[in-house]
Amino acid sequence: MLILLPPSEGKAARGDGPALDLSRLSFPALGPSREIVLDALTALCQGPSGRDVLGLSPGQAGEVDRNLLLRTAPTLAAADLYTGVLYDNLGLASLSPEASARASETLLIFSGLWGLLRTGDRVPPYRLSMGVRLPPLGGLGAFWRRSVTPLLDAEPGLVVDLRSSTYAAAWQPGGRAVAVRVLRDGKVVSHMAKATRGVIARSLLEGGVDPESPEELVKVLDHLGHSVTLCAPPTGKRSWTLDVMS
Repeated sequence: MLILLPPSEGKAARGDGPALDLSRLSFPALGPSREIVLDALTALCQGPSGRDVLGLSPGQAGEVDRNLLLRTAPTLAAADLYTGVLYDNLGLASLSPEASARASETLLIFSGLWGLLRTGDRVPPYRLSMGVRLPPLGGLGAFWRRSVTPLLDAEPGLVVDLRSSTYAAAWQPGGRAVAVRVLRDGKVVSHMAKATRGVIARSLLEGGVDPESPEELVKVLDHLGHSVTLCAPPTGKRSWTLDVMS
C-alpha cells in the first residue's frame, strides 16, 4: 500500500541538521529534476517578480529570501517539516514505533520543489507550491509528472490518495488507486477535509493493515470506526472514490 499526501503551506521555521544533500533523498532518479527546479526557483527569487510568481503577500516576502538559502540552510526530516492541519491530525511524532516504521515505507509526500519525499528525507523549509508556473519550466504538476510517473507506476500495491487536486496533477495512479473525498450531510466539504484525511492516514498506519483492493480498504476502515462508501470509477483507467462521512 502507498498513501499519497500533499505537503502543507505551514512548515517548521528552521532545521537543525546538515545542509541539503540531494543525493541522499529518496528516489535518486529524481535528482536531475530536483536540480532543475531548485536552480529555477533560485533564479526567480533573485529577481523582482519572485513574490508575485509564488503567490505571496507583502508580509510573506521573507519566504523569497529563505528560498535563496536552500542549498546551505539547515535541514530537518520531512516528518518534522510540515505543520498543517492534515499533518497535525496525522501526528507523525506520536505514532507508535511500529506505525512510524510503516510510515517511512508507505507515505509519499508530493512536493513542488522535491517531487517526492519520504518521511525521513531531510530538506530545509521552503516555499513552492505545485500550482506555481515556474519560469522557464511552466506548470510544476506537468513538469514532475514526466519523471514521477515511471517511478510510481513501477511501485506495487493499492494506492490511497489523500492529495489535493493541485498535487494529484503530478501523477495519476489509475484504477488501483482510491481517492478519498470528505462529505458532510451528503455534500463535499473542504473545511475539515484535511483533518479527516490526516485521521484516515493515521488509522491505516496504526492499524497495521495492508489492504490489497479498494473493497478490502472499505472493510478495513469500517473496522477501524470510519463511515465510508466506495464509488467505482467510470472507467478502469481512473481512480476509485472513497467517500468519508465527517
